[in-house]
Amino acid sequence: MYINLLTQLKNAQAVKKENVKIPYSKMDEGVLKILTANNYVESFEKKGQKFKKYFDVKLKYIENEGVINGIKLISKPSCRIYVGFKDIKPVKRGYGLMVVSTSKGIMSGKEAQKEKVGGVALFKIW
Repeated sequence: MYINLLTQLKNAQAVKKENVKIPYSKMDEGVLKILTANNYVESFEKKGQKFKKYFDVKLKYIENEGVINGIKLISKPSCRIYVGFKDIKPVKRGYGLMVVSTSKGIMSGKEAQKEKVGGVALFKIW
């Protein structure tokens, strides 16, 4: 689940790790693609076979400071929060990112507004 992914990324940056191994899931792959495209993660690579698949994620630092300053979970497995494309607001005055799970896949808030689709608001990151 994406909650475990975000927690591992935040904790690994706090102790200045270079790489993190995260168990594979399709949802995590979608979230990692968005985080890589928006420069919150340096890169990620899928490794392993069959039931032992995992992601090897390379974290991004700027002047020995982690790029991820904060994460706020919006939806949880027990309580989903749905947003329309008109309800998606900028995070931290445009310096953050909201990730939304839509019918067209997992995408950032800006992409969801361009495509005019709403969905489940997963989390905010800055």
